[in-house]
Amino acid sequence: MDLPEGKKIYFASDFHLGIPDRASSLAREKRLCDWLDTIKADAAQLYLVGDIFDVWFEYKNVIPKGYTRFLGKLAELSDAGLHIEAFTGNHDLWMRGYFQDELNIPVHHEPVERTFNGKKFFIGHGDGLGPGDHGYKFLKSILRNPFSQWLYRRIHPDTGVGMAGWFSRLGPKHEDGKEEVFQGPEKEWLVQFCLEKLKEEHFDYFIFGHRHIAIEYPLPQNSLYVNLGDWIRFNSYGVFDGQNLRLQYYKAKH
Repeated sequence: MDLPEGKKIYFASDFHLGIPDRASSLAREKRLCDWLDTIKADAAQLYLVGDIFDVWFEYKNVIPKGYTRFLGKLAELSDAGLHIEAFTGNHDLWMRGYFQDELNIPVHHEPVERTFNGKKFFIGHGDGLGPGDHGYKFLKSILRNPFSQWLYRRIHPDTGVGMAGWFSRLGPKHEDGKEEVFQGPEKEWLVQFCLEKLKEEHFDYFIFGHRHIAIEYPLPQNSLYVNLGDWIRFNSYGVFDGQNLRLQYYKAKH
């Protein structure tokens, strides 16, 4: 598609709503809603690139409690005509039809390719891509198996969501002050993925989350790897204005 004059495309990821406690998550949720209000005037499309929630599991008739302001804001923007797409991440990979049915927001479980103003984009959360991380890749294949999900839905929602939250807190603690750092192209699996992908096909931009680093890293062939950072430390997001994609940082009003 070609962007209308003055319109932009926005990308954001790794909100991890729900951690480390209700008060902190609520403050982050309100900050996100304020940011969404600031972009709605010039946004043509919005991409939520995974780990929107720290824990999300959809039962047939039940979703996790909370996030009312954020979900309501998405509904408001979607109803007003803003095109929004969402991605699952490694923390909320059990999203099913709720966003599509209630918010008219499609949810992608794999990366997608898009072309805007003649620029080619490769967009995905980034978990499980590139070399290494074989343990997670094996676990992800189990967690995404329909039979595994069917079995988990047999557990009462209070227990099932509680267990998922407990397991999530066993993983890396993005809220504890430990900052992820760029480890260099040889050790960054997503950079290695981009380099291999460029051997097959050219993309102007690779957009990922997952790593919790806000970075624009130049690649061969005038390509650019962008990691969107997070909303725990950076309040960072990507903006494509029709010509260039750049990271920006939201300064909260409060």
